[in-house]
Amino acid sequence: MSCFHANDDYILIDLKVSPGASKSEITGVKDKRLCVRIAAQPQDGRANACLCDFLAKILDCPKRDIVLVKGERSRVKTVKAPLSCGEKLKEFAVSIKNTNPQSQRGYPS
Repeated sequence: MSCFHANDDYILIDLKVSPGASKSEITGVKDKRLCVRIAAQPQDGRANACLCDFLAKILDCPKRDIVLVKGERSRVKTVKAPLSCGEKLKEFAVSIKNTNPQSQRGYPS
């Protein structure tokens, strides 16, 4: 899936984030970006922190390992995750590929 990019040390995940949702959830992939709704307002970095917490929960890794590398003040973002999340990401990518966008909401916060 093209929203995931791996190198020797880490995996980059391209995202399209919608803050201010009623709950945090993944809604699918659009334009080569993982679409994520976040249950936090985009004030004082709250939505970015909530995004990193949510992804850490989904990927089953420590919060400190999910790092925002691009898009601090944008809805289009890139985060970095450790390669140790690779297997979880593969499972996750397959589940996204095999379901339609409406059923992506199976990944709530």
